[in-house]
Amino acid sequence: MEIIKLSTDWAKAEVFSAKMVGLLSLVVFLIALGFLQLGKTAMAKSFVWPLFVAGLLLVAVSAGLYFANKPRIAQFEAAYKNDADSFIQSEIARTAKSKHDLALVFKILPAIIIAVALLIMFIQAPLWRAIGITTILLLTLLMLIDSNTDERNTAYHQKLLTAKQ
Repeated sequence: MEIIKLSTDWAKAEVFSAKMVGLLSLVVFLIALGFLQLGKTAMAKSFVWPLFVAGLLLVAVSAGLYFANKPRIAQFEAAYKNDADSFIQSEIARTAKSKHDLALVFKILPAIIIAVALLIMFIQAPLWRAIGITTILLLTLLMLIDSNTDERNTAYHQKLLTAKQ
């Protein structure tokens, strides 16, 4: 039964992370609203739409995390009771795939950040600079979120491997 607790704790941590991302999206929306209401310069006004889009993307990430992991809490116990070995094996396979996917994310996102930083250096138009800065903000936030997800996933994966033996 320790595996069930481990699995549900992992899923609950992912749901909590989803809620934090949702809160973060609210902050981004409030910043966009602040630029809309108080922005006087062309640069300040240029941030409104990119930040609004970033907020929407964070809402999508939050919803994806929440709706993917919330049902797992109840499904884990049923799957474990049905066939414990099969459950552990499927979780090991899923976490291994997640480790691979997250390793790819940590190669792609920094490359995009570097490309966007170069774009900011060479393009002077306020809207494109705001898009670039907001993109860097969004990708940095995603790497922050994914670094926590990666750490939880790695620990969970290791404990599953230990439990399998």
